[in-house]
Amino acid sequence: MRVGFAGLGAMGGGMCRRLAERGFDVVAYDADAGVATAAGAHPGVRAAAGVAELAAPVVVTMLPDGAAVRQVADELLPHLAAGSLIVDTGSSAPEDTLALGRAAAAYDVAVVDAPVSGSPAAARAGELTLMAAGAPGDVARAEEVLGALGTVYRVGPAGAGHALKALNNLLSAVNLAAVAEVMLAGRAFGLEPAAMLEVINASTGRNHASQTKLPDHVLSGTFDSGFALRLMLKDIRIGTSLLASAGGPAAFGHACRQLWEKAYVELPEGADNVEVVRWLENASGRELRA
Repeated sequence: MRVGFAGLGAMGGGMCRRLAERGFDVVAYDADAGVATAAGAHPGVRAAAGVAELAAPVVVTMLPDGAAVRQVADELLPHLAAGSLIVDTGSSAPEDTLALGRAAAAYDVAVVDAPVSGSPAAARAGELTLMAAGAPGDVARAEEVLGALGTVYRVGPAGAGHALKALNNLLSAVNLAAVAEVMLAGRAFGLEPAAMLEVINASTGRNHASQTKLPDHVLSGTFDSGFALRLMLKDIRIGTSLLASAGGPAAFGHACRQLWEKAYVELPEGADNVEVVRWLENASGRELRA
């Protein structure tokens, strides 16, 4: 099957290559022509000179937000055959996904939102978690491609995938900030970070931040998870807007949003999302790294 792929950043580049390795005929585009050319050097991938060349039965996007997806889609839709499918695997706002679906329907093109969770390494290895949403028949068609990228979960109607992705990332951000806060308190008491993590990860406080982000990307001093702080903040804002729409208590979500917004303003442009821990270190006057 021929697949168009737009967006070849930290995640998209690995996903594109993975699809080619699994036998798909991939034509790839990125706004950075050099990135697209580099992807085209991989067997099974052809670099597209423009968006129109992405036309294929299935087009996958891995772009920063719904506005970027819509920009590509608006240029691409007139070139797609009726019955084609656009699969947005990035983190877009659910309302943007629904609007794109309405625009695509005018061309008899379907849209599936299937945002991913996982690292760039997981993208390259085909070990992502994908949250697919849309009409059942469209999701089934999308799974023919998405199955090469990891485990696909069908989560509901159009927009549900992007809603779940934002809520998942909001929870992830809460966890990261909370783990950093308690570890900095322990550091002040004289506890060693490695010892704290060993016990936390063998106890009920363990989570992805304590098991992966802190040991791999913070205590190492690399701060290189591969997911930008600005993108995490975008998802936090989507998540808290969903909390607001739902009504009821949302203290953790809103406190998390306020913390990350302050960190975003004070950290360097382009900061990795785990650098929120560096910001908390600066605020406390202590470091978790030895």
